[in-house]
Amino acid sequence: MHSAQNSNVDFARLTADIKAWGRELGFQQVGIADTNLSAAETHLLSWLDQGRHGEMAYMQAHGSRRSHPEELVPGTLRVISVRLDYLPGMAIDSETVLRHPELGFVSRYALGRDYHKILRHRLQKLADRIQAQVGPFRYRAFTDSAPVLEKALAEKAGLGWIGKHTNLIDKDTGSWFFIGELYTDLPLPADQPSPNHCGTCHACLDICPTQAIVAPYQLDARRCISYLTIELRGPIPVELRSLVGNRIYGCDDCQLVCPWNHFAKPSSESDFAPRHGLDAPELTELFSWTEEEFLRHTEGSAIRRIGYECWLRNIAVALGNAPKHEAVIGALQTRAEHPSEMVREHVLWALERQNP
Repeated sequence: MHSAQNSNVDFARLTADIKAWGRELGFQQVGIADTNLSAAETHLLSWLDQGRHGEMAYMQAHGSRRSHPEELVPGTLRVISVRLDYLPGMAIDSETVLRHPELGFVSRYALGRDYHKILRHRLQKLADRIQAQVGPFRYRAFTDSAPVLEKALAEKAGLGWIGKHTNLIDKDTGSWFFIGELYTDLPLPADQPSPNHCGTCHACLDICPTQAIVAPYQLDARRCISYLTIELRGPIPVELRSLVGNRIYGCDDCQLVCPWNHFAKPSSESDFAPRHGLDAPELTELFSWTEEEFLRHTEGSAIRRIGYECWLRNIAVALGNAPKHEAVIGALQTRAEHPSEMVREHVLWALERQNP
């Protein structure tokens, strides 16, 4: 394919245009990174060697393609990283939900429409704008969908720094945002990486319910509630269940306590507004959903990908952690004979907590 880098393109001007087009498309920030991820690769390999990825076999399955963008997409010279803020302004306050154990807490990113589709659609529009300007060029869009070191690339592109909790933080807006990428063969001038502003703060390490942040910048996914409730397909380890509390899909504690999130502004994206009351749902009501109701209420949502069985598993754990109540016991008993061995086992654990 013809590539724009062979033509008379002013790449500095094009970079400025790309950032302007990105803002017009609703991205809050656009940055450019080169493809040298050697430091991030060292960190990744150490993390994998220690087994901290748990059952996320895909983290290991792609060899060096994750840390070598030009291996994943041949010809890649630069990565265009974009940021899309998602904090839903209309949602019930997170701390309120966490303080009421009869309610279920869903990570704020998953309350609205699945972000993958929104980001991918806008990245394609951005690529179309670039192509209209410079002609055909090689590119591929990613949104948490392939072996891509997204946070390391975004950090290099100046979108923020990777905090001690391993999430990306921007000092002006915090960490409530999604990121996506366009791998491209355009030799765009790269941005400067963001400096780290965590300082001596260790609030995220202190707050983590399961102590999954085992040291600054080191997360053991096997203990992380987001991993346990979303990625893990088998039983949640018994010793961690009581620590999960009422978190039924993900966990935001490390973001809720981060001082940089004092500056976070609610997203203006209507697609990220809460659906079906999932910002503060009653656990007993959610547990009564049939599979058909689960699929209907999670249509177009990131939640659907965990499936109905894991959904019931997660809620059973939360009900086991709820205050002792006849309604909770009654709800659990309705699933005591569930066809899934995993669901039955978690229900039995919860009933033993309710009826010691």
